[in-house]
Amino acid sequence: MSEAVYRDRVAVAGAGVVGMTTALALQRQGFAVTVLDSRAPGEGASYGNAGFLATELIDPLSTPTTLRLAPRLWLDPHGALALPLRYLPRLVPWLARFIAAARPARVTQGRRALAALNGAAVDAWRRCLADLDAEDELVPSGYLLVWESSEGRQAAKAQMAHVRHWGYEVEWLEGKALRDREPGLSGEVSHGLFFPGGHQVRDPYALVRRLAEAFRARGGEIRQANVVRLEPRDRGVRLHTDQGELDVAQAVVAAGAWSHRLAAGLGLSIPLETERGYHLTLPERGQALRQPVGSAERRCVMTPMACGLRVVGFTELGGLSLSPVKRRYMSLRRHAGALLHDAAGLDDSAEEWMGFRPTLPDSLPVIDAHPAYPAVHFAFGHQHLGLTQAAITAELVAARMAGEVPSLDLAPYRVTRFPGHRGEAHKAGRCPA
Repeated sequence: MSEAVYRDRVAVAGAGVVGMTTALALQRQGFAVTVLDSRAPGEGASYGNAGFLATELIDPLSTPTTLRLAPRLWLDPHGALALPLRYLPRLVPWLARFIAAARPARVTQGRRALAALNGAAVDAWRRCLADLDAEDELVPSGYLLVWESSEGRQAAKAQMAHVRHWGYEVEWLEGKALRDREPGLSGEVSHGLFFPGGHQVRDPYALVRRLAEAFRARGGEIRQANVVRLEPRDRGVRLHTDQGELDVAQAVVAAGAWSHRLAAGLGLSIPLETERGYHLTLPERGQALRQPVGSAERRCVMTPMACGLRVVGFTELGGLSLSPVKRRYMSLRRHAGALLHDAAGLDDSAEEWMGFRPTLPDSLPVIDAHPAYPAVHFAFGHQHLGLTQAAITAELVAARMAGEVPSLDLAPYRVTRFPGHRGEAHKAGRCPA
């Protein structure tokens, strides 16, 4: 696409999967786009995600059931929830909002909003990848959710009825049917739910790099620079970075777990917290399973990828500064060893990684423009569903920036939905330093 046909220059802060899909969607709308990130494309949370489109996860993280289970998960040394004690004082205000989000009416609203995004996710990814001749990156793999204890039958039946109510195809598996579907699992697995419509990507890091290559080939610019502040101006937005300044007509904040810091500089107080996600990747075990497998009891996921078998788990609310907790990797080894028929490769040859998921108390992302500065747009806060929702988020943001009506109602994802957001205080003034 030649420079002459571009309408405006815009900037995207963030080169993860949300940022790169947004940049490509903006190119398709005719914008000239610059992406800025302190790291190369895909080297943040996108590098280490579970690699499958978790479209069936339509329940917010905060529900009455979650709150009832939380103490047991926290106290279990191998449990899926971790709240580092030294970070807990800073976490208390966010936890209060998280608990408030479990009210039934808010859970229902959140479920509808997540279902809307997830229901559009696969088709949006197909459109994105077809445009790049990269359809091979998305694999129709199916997804298997398993229980080891027969006592989990009631929970599994209830989950099956729940997702069927929301239109998902799901099959009950046990015994020989379960073994035939996934011979790579331990014989200790009791029963499971198979989602035949599930999809995964071959390798999330390779995917984002391929998106970046296509973006560059179409004239896009990627700058390795840390955006420290956005300054709305009369004719657009100035991005202040550690490598200098950039003036653009519009800007998108898609900086993941760091996004609330840029929003704060624009007078918005966003209660975003960081979920530290851990993974193991077993390079020689990419064929160990036939499809992504999740454990309902252990709350971890194993996905066969081009880069190996990936084991992902934990919700550790610990901010951006603490070092990784080594025992989390030991727990992932424990879980994978119990679930796999052949647990070879779980020794020191496994790659260990920890990254940051941006999570809001109601589990919904922010897909919106600033209430006072309409040239500043937001696309962040996707918690566990960044890969799942990236392509549809990109389409929604790009449509809005192009003056079109988005395909989904964006009201549930507005940036001003949090009490005390303070955006009104800056309508008449300059951007704070």
